[in-house]
Amino acid sequence: MFSRTETDLIAHLKKACSTEETAPKRKHVRACIVFTWDHKSSRTFWNDLKVLPLQSDEIQTFKALITMHKVIQEGHPSTLIGGYKNRDWINSLARNFPADGFRQYGRLIREYDNYILRKLDFHHVHRGFNGTFEYQEYISLMTVSDPNEGYNSILDLLALQDAIDDLQRLIFASISHQKQSECIISALVPLLTESYGIYKFLTSMLRAMYRTAESEEILQPLRDRFNSQHRRLYDFYADCSSIRYLTSLVSVPKLPIDAPNLLIADNDDPRPPQTPQPQQSQEQEQVQQFNSPTPDALAQQQTAASQWNDQEALRQQREYEQEQQRLEMERQQQQLQQQQLQQQQQQYWEEQQQQQLEAQRIAQQQLIADQAQRQAQGRVAELERDLLTLRGQYDRDQLMLQQYDQRVNALEGELGATTLSAQQQILSKEEQLSHLQEQVTFWKNKYESLAKLYSQLRQEHLSLLSKFKKVQQKASSAQEAIEKKEKLEKDLKAKNIELADLIRERDRARLELDRLRGGKNNEIETLEAEIRQLEDKLATAERTQSSNLSSIFAQHNREMEDLQNKLKNNLSISDPSRIQNLENQLKDKELELQMVQQTMDETIRDLANQQKENDAAVDEQIDQVLKENLDKLKGLIDAILHSGMKRIQDAVFDLDSPMQAGNQNSSPEYLSSVIEKSSNLATDFASSFNNFIADGPNGDQITVIDTITNFTTSIGDILLNTKGITRLSKSDDFADDLIDTARDVAEMLSMVTWTFKKFYKPC
Repeated sequence: MFSRTETDLIAHLKKACSTEETAPKRKHVRACIVFTWDHKSSRTFWNDLKVLPLQSDEIQTFKALITMHKVIQEGHPSTLIGGYKNRDWINSLARNFPADGFRQYGRLIREYDNYILRKLDFHHVHRGFNGTFEYQEYISLMTVSDPNEGYNSILDLLALQDAIDDLQRLIFASISHQKQSECIISALVPLLTESYGIYKFLTSMLRAMYRTAESEEILQPLRDRFNSQHRRLYDFYADCSSIRYLTSLVSVPKLPIDAPNLLIADNDDPRPPQTPQPQQSQEQEQVQQFNSPTPDALAQQQTAASQWNDQEALRQQREYEQEQQRLEMERQQQQLQQQQLQQQQQQYWEEQQQQQLEAQRIAQQQLIADQAQRQAQGRVAELERDLLTLRGQYDRDQLMLQQYDQRVNALEGELGATTLSAQQQILSKEEQLSHLQEQVTFWKNKYESLAKLYSQLRQEHLSLLSKFKKVQQKASSAQEAIEKKEKLEKDLKAKNIELADLIRERDRARLELDRLRGGKNNEIETLEAEIRQLEDKLATAERTQSSNLSSIFAQHNREMEDLQNKLKNNLSISDPSRIQNLENQLKDKELELQMVQQTMDETIRDLANQQKENDAAVDEQIDQVLKENLDKLKGLIDAILHSGMKRIQDAVFDLDSPMQAGNQNSSPEYLSSVIEKSSNLATDFASSFNNFIADGPNGDQITVIDTITNFTTSIGDILLNTKGITRLSKSDDFADDLIDTARDVAEMLSMVTWTFKKFYKPC
């Protein structure tokens, strides 16, 4: 057989569990059974069965139980394990229809569901039995090898057989009240197979217990219960044989009227009798003694050995001839016996043919009588079935009345509880309404205060705009002042150059004055030296020439006058008034330069102070505007971080939600690429956020916002695709581990985002 895909399995399940009131088709049920054997697993079967909307329709639920029962019987052994794991879900099917239901399937569903649960519990405890209870002598002997365990196993099998009997009685009681009873009758097919398998196991196990038991009284309760079940099974199979539709689906087992004897072996073969040892008769002993030679005869034979050797050849020849004659006579006797035997066989076959003809005639008569008796028994069974049906209808009516009474009492209690809860809800709603009104008032006041704050902030914003314009005007006037300052600096440089020229002229004048003063002193010294020389000459002349003293004195006076005139001329040239005048002019220039320098310094200081005041005002306004913008950007980034956390939390909620199946087209390779992309986005987000924190107000906010959005979106993609690939896992534990790992990663990343948000707030 080819392997069925999951799509084919879902299609077969939908057709087998359709809402039509017909029996599930064998080919659809068979396809489900083959699917479990092909895949060596029943996980897909149970998952697809749980997806079907079974709680909405009684017929669909009942057909699902029939399909489930057949797959548990004939499917892979893992189907029994999967059924026990889904025990709670199977039990929930019976709770959906507490009463008889709209189509009278409610009680059938509850009983059938209860039987399947008991069957799963039995197989969970006794792992050696397969789903159909196919008889195996090894399992039977292994089960009863321990008397205590065998006793408990037989009790469990008897209890399961009683459950089958209760279910089949309910099914037969429900058949006659349905227009289309094929759906209900089809539930008897797996019960027939299962009950007969349990019957064979019970027979074999009880016989084995009787062989090993020390006392038969211990097993008497089991034997009585088995005999009672045998009678009920006989009636059950007889009822099934009377249903033509059921006999067309399955061969109904035939049981003897009386219960089997449990005190004999399974093969019913008696033990072979022991053959007694033959005893020698007295005559044989005498012959043996006669034939045994005595010691004397042996001695005589030894002495007459030569004579005996001569006669031996003649004796052997005679014996050979006698043997040939005897063989010929025996051959003739055998031929005669064969002829007689052939005649006897011919007579025997003729007698047998006559006996067969007589037996056929008697069998035909017996068959006619049996048919008449069977018809009478069928009529009796039909009447008994009608009686059981009427009794079941009476029981159902009584049960329905009890259910109605219980339902009325329950509804009265529910009505009182509902009234009480409604009053409590009304009180809680009124409290909530008052609380909501208080909240509305609070939010209204808060909105009005926010509106006032907004209008105030808007006015402040407009005033700040006007101030900013004034600051811009001041900044332009400051620019003009700066230009004036630069112009004054240029003038100051020109004045400094002019002052440097004046200083150079002053230095030249001082050098010239020093030179003139030095030349006058030299001339005075020269004249004093000449005077000394002249005085010396005069003294010498007075001592030597007293005669020409007057002439020399006159000459000397003339020379003195010349020298004095010359000295006067020189003094007029180096007049102190002129020097004083030059010094006064120099002092005036220095004073004028100091005044200009002082005026320039004061102007520069005023301009600098004014510029500082303007710069401080402008910087203060700019800092305030920048601070407001930074606060807005911080709030925006904080909101985006909070939105990223919320998006991750929503993705975790979708991961745990059963309504979200994930990306059904996802694959492990695609998930690996998404994880790699998320890793790169996480690195980009961390780098951009660190750069933004390090750069402060000059940080790049656009990159941070973009990386936050991309990173949180990628986390959601990881969770969506992780849940999508769980459909490919072969183990529920591995799928749960994938979901838990994805959830842990998402929660850890949410905490990391919260840490970034907390770290960013104080910045």
